[in-house]
Amino acid sequence: MSDEAHTISRREFTALSLAVGAAAATGLAAAGAREAIDADVQITTPSGVCDAALIHPQGNGRWPGVILFVDAFGLRPAMRDMAKRLAVDGYSVLVPNPYYRLAKAPGIDPGFDFTNPADRAKLEALRAPLTHAAVTQDAGAYAKFLDSQACVDKKAKMGVFGYCMGGAMTLRAAAALGERIGAGASFHGGGLVTDKPDSPHLLVPKIKAQYYFGVAANDDQRQPDAKSKLQEAFHTASVAAKIEVYEGTLHGWCVRDMPPDAGRPIYNQAQGERAWKELVALYKRAHV
Repeated sequence: MSDEAHTISRREFTALSLAVGAAAATGLAAAGAREAIDADVQITTPSGVCDAALIHPQGNGRWPGVILFVDAFGLRPAMRDMAKRLAVDGYSVLVPNPYYRLAKAPGIDPGFDFTNPADRAKLEALRAPLTHAAVTQDAGAYAKFLDSQACVDKKAKMGVFGYCMGGAMTLRAAAALGERIGAGASFHGGGLVTDKPDSPHLLVPKIKAQYYFGVAANDDQRQPDAKSKLQEAFHTASVAAKIEVYEGTLHGWCVRDMPPDAGRPIYNQAQGERAWKELVALYKRAHV
């Protein structure tokens, strides 16, 4: 659970250098993807205009709004497919480009090389504007945009979920939006618990949403006390939270376009499906 808001590890760069080229050419088919409408949209924020994907079931209905906070590899086909899969379960899903202040999605160019200091500097530059205040501000703009859409049921609670750096973003969004968010989930989230005074876990008293945390085994090995601190924070705030370590998994295990790292597969289909079922169960349980 490293602080992914401002740093990225060699492990992640290894995956990044392999994934960015493949992601652009991959149309990872999600179950029921043909039954969802996938549109490019623009969201006005206090910092500019954010390009995003808005994906919802076919038809003229209204469905609960959900915000998907992507990992460091940006808004790409793999993330859109996750949104499509959730959409066919009856949700209107917004997938923003977190790097919109500096680049259009996905923000990461094919051919990225983690051994190249210039490439590494480019990614750090993309991530630099993602301060805690900026993430909170963006979350408000995303929720406002969703509530303005004909495909969104404004009477229903919203959901948030995120991967890697997106995990911490869900906590900031849930804290900022309060009662508007009914459920949130983080999978192999980064920077959820730090020793800084603005650590995301310290925002739990402001959160009204039920939560689920899926923790990668190797993240847990690096920071074994994080899950306990998270659980204590939610317990003290009397907010429901379920936290599980996925044995045998590596950071990034939920995302289909993660390539092998040093010969070991990162994406774990069986555990990824388990995580997905937990996400859907959470939303049903919280009436999102």
